[in-house]
Amino acid sequence: MNEGAALMDTINELAAEERTARIILGIASEPGDAVTGRMIRTVGASETVSRLLADEVPPGPDGDTWQRRLAPRLDAAQIQRALAETERHGMRVLIPGDAQWPAGVDALGDGAPVALWTKGNAGLLTGPLWDRLTITGARASTGYGEHVTTELVQSAVADSRLVLSGGAYGIDGAAHRAALTSDGSTVAVLAGGLDRPYPAGHTDLLTRVGKEGLLLSELPPGAAPTRWRFLQRGRLLASLSGTVLIAEAGYRSGTLHTAARAAELGRPVGAVPGPITSATSTGCHRLLRDGLAAVVTGYDDVRELLHGVRDRAHRAVRERAGFESDPLDAGPPAQGRDLRGPVL
Repeated sequence: MNEGAALMDTINELAAEERTARIILGIASEPGDAVTGRMIRTVGASETVSRLLADEVPPGPDGDTWQRRLAPRLDAAQIQRALAETERHGMRVLIPGDAQWPAGVDALGDGAPVALWTKGNAGLLTGPLWDRLTITGARASTGYGEHVTTELVQSAVADSRLVLSGGAYGIDGAAHRAALTSDGSTVAVLAGGLDRPYPAGHTDLLTRVGKEGLLLSELPPGAAPTRWRFLQRGRLLASLSGTVLIAEAGYRSGTLHTAARAAELGRPVGAVPGPITSATSTGCHRLLRDGLAAVVTGYDDVRELLHGVRDRAHRAVRERAGFESDPLDAGPPAQGRDLRGPVL
């Protein structure tokens, strides 16, 4: 048996278990890979790995391109190293079906994460969607933006909400710090492996988040952040929360991508207005002008957005149960039918 065949056999053996197969696919694919997601949904993760390694081209319009793109990224040594590093750093890998898998990400369909690496209290993401709030914004934030962020986070914590952000400089860091100093819980969603916190200047902050809250990533240990991974991180922040709040952002800020993904998912977006002379508020003003966000001038506005998410969820449950409307509010009887019953 040649070396290549032996490596393929090793990978196939590892992939026999669904969780490990998803880890392998999480290593080989990039976040938001809908082709891989569709394969997993259709045939399962273990079979998806087998098709990736097979000599024949997988069926489907994207099968050839998908196989040629991902197959070279499968390396048995790299997979075993990622598995070892996951254990060494005390991480846990979540997959769909786990009790602590955050159901909100399922709204991403075939673009949902293949697996999620976590460090800390993964149970934080099992609560209702309307109890979770993403606050993010400019990296080059101003004192105004950080002050508003701190006040909103303190109110959110007092209201028993979970605060999520991206761990970056500026508004993200202010959100995490405010949650921690208020004795609240916070989740940092990272665009690289959890073993190499990014940015490096936030290593101490992110280490504390991992101890007192939760670090989360769909990238395996050793993975470096890239521009694409930062953009895809935004879709996770949007899907994990009931509401996305942009505290401060420039006109072309990557934060606006997070807001757009939230809007696509039907999650309400709030934006904090700033001085019309401030370049770091032009992104918020753009969202407000285009009707993509509601004005947030205080925590009461945020609470109203979250309550709207809760009310829609409760209404959807009633509709699925067949209680679309209250019979007492049904209005007049249909023409030609007498619903009053016999006169006694």
